[in-house]
Amino acid sequence: PVVVPTAEKIAAVVRAFGGDPQFVECRVPPRMGVLTREVLAINMVMAGAKPEYGPVIRAALAAMTEPQFNLNALQASTHMAAPLLIVNGPIRKRLGMNAGCNVFGSGNRANATIGRAIRLVMLTVGGGIPGELDKATLGHPGKYTFCIAENEEESPWAPYHVERGFAPEESTVFVIAAESPHSVT
Repeated sequence: PVVVPTAEKIAAVVRAFGGDPQFVECRVPPRMGVLTREVLAINMVMAGAKPEYGPVIRAALAAMTEPQFNLNALQASTHMAAPLLIVNGPIRKRLGMNAGCNVFGSGNRANATIGRAIRLVMLTVGGGIPGELDKATLGHPGKYTFCIAENEEESPWAPYHVERGFAPEESTVFVIAAESPHSVT
């Protein structure tokens, strides 16, 4: 399902990004489509993402389009992996992200629509259309949306972003190609 991307909704997201709808955010493999702020806003609106989710979505796309992430191979592989976004820092609470019970399940708009916006960009800009450039033999539900927040408060370890050298008050997005969760009972 998608939300109709009206001019008003698109303009609100572009404004949240600082204006300039033609500003190029990145190029998205494998098609190497150009992701302008306007196109990003359209995909965010269609996903149901609020303008305030933009910093997380932009950070994730910036990380995913870095050569070392190899989004080209991930998008065109026969493997089922999908980008898993793990959000750290104060922004996860500001956006109301789920980091606890049923973290991969339904019921949280921020988690669902941030991941969905990423997937729509991968489809519409990157060309990762199943059966065309996306050659995954099985796929998995994370190819619909795969975005969570780390439960920093209940973890016995330091938050991941702190382990990587960021300050606790900074917000970060960690992106990894991941398979679907496995429940071991």
